[in-house]
Amino acid sequence: MTHSRQSLRSALLTPIMRARGSKREFSSPDLTMRLAADHVLRPESFAPPKNIDKTVRITVRRVAGWPVYTLTPRESPVNRRALYVHGGAWVHEISPFHWWLIARLAVNTGTEFTVPIYPLVPRGTAGEVVPVVADLAAELVAEAGSSAVLILGDSAGGTIALSAAMLLRDRGVPAPRDIVLISPVIDLTFSDPLTYEIEPRDPWLNVPGPKAAAEVWRGDLPIEHPFVSPVNAPLAGIGRITLFSGTRDITHADAITLAKKARAEGHPLDFHQRANMLHVYPLLPIPEGAEARAVIEAVLAADEWRL
Repeated sequence: MTHSRQSLRSALLTPIMRARGSKREFSSPDLTMRLAADHVLRPESFAPPKNIDKTVRITVRRVAGWPVYTLTPRESPVNRRALYVHGGAWVHEISPFHWWLIARLAVNTGTEFTVPIYPLVPRGTAGEVVPVVADLAAELVAEAGSSAVLILGDSAGGTIALSAAMLLRDRGVPAPRDIVLISPVIDLTFSDPLTYEIEPRDPWLNVPGPKAAAEVWRGDLPIEHPFVSPVNAPLAGIGRITLFSGTRDITHADAITLAKKARAEGHPLDFHQRANMLHVYPLLPIPEGAEARAVIEAVLAADEWRL
């Protein structure tokens, strides 16, 4: 599904982000990796904002040494379970925008969310993180049944979410009902020419920084390994995919690739591509983001098995 109408609020985001210099931290490998190193010395906060406590109960536990949060709606009954894997180009922690989205989805759909705070580069690697995320998803399937479990992820978190879903399948775990991917990267070689065509129009991301982070993220694995680049594994057996992407986002090239891959393999995928939208636009406080969030809520609330 393609939408071309653009709101004034979203149109204003591009000049605002250009004026802020949002692309600079991703403009070179050195800048991005210095940022990652600085976050080791001065870690970013990952704690949920206090203003969501009124609507969800928050608990935290440790899994594999990571903080893993659970957000449960205070008023509505829990009808399903979901795992949310946050993005941040492998160098940024979960943000308040992520927490606000997760809390809203939890309350509006009666969903209990599990949110892992996985290690970032230079400490975290795909070989370490993907199996633990798959373990968490398998735990939800064992507790609630596969038809009541969903996996969601944005940006780098979408990469991890898709890789983890594939690992679940390879382990023989029943597939979660749905996978929701927001601006995912699925090929960490960053070799699609369309990526570089979009790059000058993307006011947020450049290729060199994420590509450098991805090199560290892969660790000892080849860049083609499905834990790193899930484009290289089949989609069969992983659950229906709902995909969001904007055309002013360098990751849009990968979204198109994933949609084509699903079509070629006969895998169910609902593609929501939005003209002139930026990276992870469903998280942003714009009308188009609100429309995307309504779609995600509908996916969460649809309890029937849809494959």
